[in-house]
Order: sequence, then structure tokens, then C-alpha cells
Amino acid sequence: MAKESFDKEIQFLRMLSLAGGAYSRQQFADRLGISVHTYDKTLRNLKEMVTVLQQNLPVEQGAELSEWLRYNYYESADPLLLFLFRAKSLKETESLRLTWLLTALQSEELTAKELHDRCCEQTPDDSLLPDEKTIRGDLKYLEEVGVILRVNEKRPYRFKAANDLIDQLSGDELLDLYDYVDVIANTQIPSVQGYLLRDTLKKALRNRGYPPEATETHRYKYNYHSRILDEAHLYTIFGAIQQRRRIRFLYLSPKKGMNYTSQNTNPLFERESAGVNDSILPLRVVYDHQYGRWYLIGHHARMGIKKFRMEGLTQMEEGEPVEEAEYAARLQQLDTQMENSWVTDTNRTVKVAVRFYNPVRSGANFIRERVEAQGQWGVITEESEAAFLYEITVNEIYEIKPWLRSFGSSCEILEPRWLRKQFIAEWKEIRSYYESL
Repeated sequence: MAKESFDKEIQFLRMLSLAGGAYSRQQFADRLGISVHTYDKTLRNLKEMVTVLQQNLPVEQGAELSEWLRYNYYESADPLLLFLFRAKSLKETESLRLTWLLTALQSEELTAKELHDRCCEQTPDDSLLPDEKTIRGDLKYLEEVGVILRVNEKRPYRFKAANDLIDQLSGDELLDLYDYVDVIANTQIPSVQGYLLRDTLKKALRNRGYPPEATETHRYKYNYHSRILDEAHLYTIFGAIQQRRRIRFLYLSPKKGMNYTSQNTNPLFERESAGVNDSILPLRVVYDHQYGRWYLIGHHARMGIKKFRMEGLTQMEEGEPVEEAEYAARLQQLDTQMENSWVTDTNRTVKVAVRFYNPVRSGANFIRERVEAQGQWGVITEESEAAFLYEITVNEIYEIKPWLRSFGSSCEILEPRWLRKQFIAEWKEIRSYYESL
């Protein structure tokens, strides 16, 4: 699938998962910045992917696209994610070749030449035959990602599928491993690779005759389905950071309400883009758990340190490398500016002092436990049995403010005075909503 299509489908799936049936076809198309025709075509492509990925499943395990997108309070989001990530980056010919290679290596140890002969035998008459160099490239890729193993040290190299771990585990051990991966993939970030491993283990259990109920021992609630879709960018960004390369992309600010802009590849239908073409040296990725947002932070040649919301990034590609010394200097600059960042803020520092009130009822002090767990580098000072003092210096108050507000009446702002006045005004406004009519 072309890279543009993947960007489009990420935004498409995000809209479907967040908005569901709230928009008409035309409203969806307007929001995405595409035509209704492109909307229909993208939906057809997604449905075709579902059909292809389910062709080997029993009828009762199949599902329509609408079922995969239907919101369930306790449903894990993995079906939608798995089918997207499997289909995102492979052309049809690549997908077929890799499938043939992996199938052949499940039961035999074969050389590149032998695998090339097998692929040529299975290639349809009306398709181009792959050359041996292409097969060797596929084998190198599969070996790098750990799917296959080289079994000898002398040429010609022989390969086999890397199934030793799963094959050597007993049924109970495989269930224990599945449960562990299931919990971690659904509670840690980034989680996409965990979903893929989880699905592999689920297939292994199914092949051993375990019923579906064996893998359905946990349920998970997601507040932010869309943040997992944004993980698609992480591997490109982390690769660029590791190689000290700039990245180029088209950025659509979430504040402008446009989720996607098609590439202007046809001059006859060229139109003004709603996004901004940009390039930065990526330095850090930050996840804001309160809002379920990923942020990319990097150095911009003209504007210095710059931050981007991950859901606005499309058409991303690697750019030119920079010297290690330059990268180290930019990273040091960022670390200095973000030393007191609650999340990503780099503005002036402000000292915040707060009095937290312990719960009146005896038992676990959930207020104290939450402040200790989430309060980052803030300092706690005992005041009395009823309350304790919390002090922290942060870059501005806009990112810490929602956290403080979430404590309700258990939190009293002491400093700065202007922030205290803001909270007083907010609570007065809320109180007015509940006055008797």
C-alpha cells in the first residue's frame, strides 16, 4: 500500500473510532479533506483488507468491518489495529512472497536458491517472477526482525522459521505467556508490537486446540483509542533519532479541524493544501496520559525547539543526517528547556504550592498515594493529620492545571496568587450551575 494511503487510512480509522456514525459520508469527507468518491474508495479498501485477512478463519470467527469498529466499553482495540498494521506497508507482491517464504520455512531448512525456486513455482503466469536478489533481500529483512533464523555459518546459508520458543513451551506455559503479553500490551505504551505478539500466541493456542474462551480472561477499557493509531509514526521517528536524521512531513494542526490532505500528484486536480510542509531534527517523543496524546519534539532550523501533536503528522519520510556533535548540542538545549516541564511546556518557570486534604474516612489515603505516584519531582511536606503541603516548580501552569483541578475539594491552591484566583472563579462558576431554579 502506498504511504499516502496509510496516512489517509490512519486518519480515516481515527475518525471512525472516535465519531462512529455521527457524520454523514459528505461530512466525513469534508472533515478528512477528501472527496466522497475517495471516502467510498478508502472504505472499500478497508473492507477488502478485512476479507483477505480473514480468508483462513472459520466463519464464526469472521467479522464485518462495522463490527470491528463498533465501540464496546470493555473491548480491546486490537482487531482494528492488527489489520491496519499488517496491511499498511506491504505491496501485494511483497505480501505474497513473504507468505510463501514463511510457509516453506515452517517445516524445512532451505537456502535462498531453493526458496527462489519455490516462489517461482507459485508465482501466477501473468505475474513477474522474483529474482534471487529480491528473495535474499526478503530473507535479510525477515532475519533482522527475528522471524527466521540462519542455521549454519558457511555458504550456502540455510534458513528456518524461528518457532523454537513457542514449540518448546507446554500448553500451560503458553497460556501463561499469552496472559502476560495480553496484560502488558493492553496497559503499556507503545503497545502495537505487543498486539502483534499477542495475536501470534493466540494463533498458536488455537492450533493446539484451545477454545477461544481460553484467551478471553481479561477485559480492558480504553479512554483513548486513537492514541494507539498514532504509534504508527513511532518506529519511523525512533529510527530517525537512532540514525541522527532529520524527518520531513506534512503537518495538519488539530486546531484547524482538517484531518487529512491528499497529495497533489495530478496537476489537473491540484488544490491548495490545508497542511504545512515542515522538517525537524527529532529529539524526543512524549506521551500525555491525561489526554491520550503523543507529541514529537525536535529542533527546527528556523524556529529552534518546536513541538507537534502526533495525530497531525502525515506523509512522513526520513531526511538528511546530522553530525553527532550537532545532535548532542540540540538534545542538551532541549533537556535544559524541559527540565521543569510537566509534559512538554518550555515557557518560564512558576512555583506552585498546594495544600492537599486527606480523606476524612479512615482507610487508604488515596489522595496522598495519587500525589506521590503522579506528582513527579514535587516535594511533599507534612502539615497535620488533616493535610499536607505539595510544592513544585514547573514551566508555566497550563499543563499541571488539569491535574490539580481533578482533585476537586481535596486540593487548595496557595501559590501563585493569580492561579488561586483563577480556581476560585472556576469553582464559583460551577457552583452557579447547581443553584436552585
